[in-house]
Amino acid sequence: MMRCPYCGSLDTQVKDSRPTDDSASIRRRRVCPDCGGRFTTFERVQLRELTVVKRSGRRTVFDRDKLQTSIEVALRKRAVAPERIERMVNGIVRQLESSGEAEIASSAIGELVMEGLKALDDVAYVRFASVYKNFREARDFEELLGQLSADEEEGESPPAPARD
Repeated sequence: MMRCPYCGSLDTQVKDSRPTDDSASIRRRRVCPDCGGRFTTFERVQLRELTVVKRSGRRTVFDRDKLQTSIEVALRKRAVAPERIERMVNGIVRQLESSGEAEIASSAIGELVMEGLKALDDVAYVRFASVYKNFREARDFEELLGQLSADEEEGESPPAPARD
């Protein structure tokens, strides 16, 4: 049962179901017979309920959408296909769920995001790192960029720019 986002009715009907491109979720087109509103829902497998342990010690339920939003913010105005972002988010969630841990440190999630962004887009990687590592001055950026350059010289070639 899915509540209509327009009128709140509980009597919505599925008109079409199909797997997403990566087959990690099911996309359902729904219609509300009460108000005629149409909307889309996505159904994903969740292996376990994850809890995020913040730096402050506070605990909160893991939110996949929050993870995806933070990655999209880092990639704003970058030429990266949405499918690649979705694949990255799915990969991170899969790693977290299959870790066997019910509680995950927020720092562990941040490291996985940085790892994924580094492989996807250098600019997004630097953007995310500047917030995640709480950069205070230009020297912080210089050190990170120096590390990126060193990684490239060691044979970790930078990803080719995404062409869409």
